[in-house]
Amino acid sequence: MSYEIKQQDKFRYIEEGSGEPLMLLHGLFGALSNFRDLIEYFRNYNKVIVPMLPLLEMDILHTSVGGLAKFVNKFIESRQLKDVHLLGNSLGGHVALVHILKHPERIKSLILTGSSGLFENGMGDSYPKRGDYEYIKRKTELTFYDPQMATKELVDEVYSITNNRLKVIKIIALAKSAIRNNLGEELNQIKQPTLLVWGNNDTITPPFVAREFNRLIPNSELCFIDKCGHAPMMEVPGEFNAILHKFLKKLNEPATVA
Repeated sequence: MSYEIKQQDKFRYIEEGSGEPLMLLHGLFGALSNFRDLIEYFRNYNKVIVPMLPLLEMDILHTSVGGLAKFVNKFIESRQLKDVHLLGNSLGGHVALVHILKHPERIKSLILTGSSGLFENGMGDSYPKRGDYEYIKRKTELTFYDPQMATKELVDEVYSITNNRLKVIKIIALAKSAIRNNLGEELNQIKQPTLLVWGNNDTITPPFVAREFNRLIPNSELCFIDKCGHAPMMEVPGEFNAILHKFLKKLNEPATVA
């Protein structure tokens, strides 16, 4: 399924369906394909919005989690969005956290899956020499419980990014920014209902990270999915969508009076 990429000012984005906005923020090597099943399902219930994050287009001074969060805030303001359900995977979750801490007023709920912000195993210290396809393939496979999920198309996409010197510099800048930007002491300020959906076999942001988010974010609930790695919305989309749909429906149910 291909989607029309819309343009407004400097922003490029996908917008499908109608209803309360469900906004999706992808990770460091994220692409639209990460959210295909999620978009297809939720376009029937929500206005699903996916802004193209300028991960590799920002100047090096602003290539940071904070720089991306400012971009998201400007996008939300330019589209005049409100009551946004903000969902982020991996680095996208970290960006969502920084945004909600600075600009909570337009956000109705927060959904994190495999989010950085507390701890993550990134590319590690042994960043590959450009041109090491097998290394990139192994690293991409580690994203998933089932290594078969790392299709040739996906590996080729990551490889093309890491084979460009300037892009590699920006990826390293973003990864270092994510490690420096630890939000542990601020998470108790989040007031919005928060859903944490985590793969039980996530090796990049392991299950203990999810439990720590759950402990630190006051109004949060945590769901683990077995046989699932760092990208549940890709690896087990049916289960992920069911958990998210239940959470969103519950938010819109009228409060019962005891």
